Amino acid sequence: QVQLVESGGGVVQAGGSLRLTCEASGRSVSDYSMDWFRRKPGNQAREWVAQIMKSSNVTNYADFVKGRFTISRDYAKNTLYLQMNDLQREDTAVYYCNTLAGFLPWGQGTEVTVSS
Repeated sequence: QVQLVESGGGVVQAGGSLRLTCEASGRSVSDYSMDWFRRKPGNQAREWVAQIMKSSNVTNYADFVKGRFTISRDYAKNTLYLQMNDLQREDTAVYYCNTLAGFLPWGQGTEVTVSS
């Protein structure tokens, strides 16, 4: 059973940066394309943020983060990252990692709060 643990969130001023980490344990996630999602305050649904494909490492981004966020992964560490630059108030959310279909058990997420 895979366990996903997100970390790296915090409070940051608009224009600032954070680097989120998603550590997978229990088994390797190298066979999966992995994604970041977020759940904004007051919303029940998670919205898709970014994806990194397995093997090719091709990346895809939601339009609202394109040019500001960078997804990457370290296969040896079984870890996924999200570098977030030029953060805006609308990026305030709890961030999660998983496969696009949410195939793996969801972690607790890591909270990002962007202040003006």
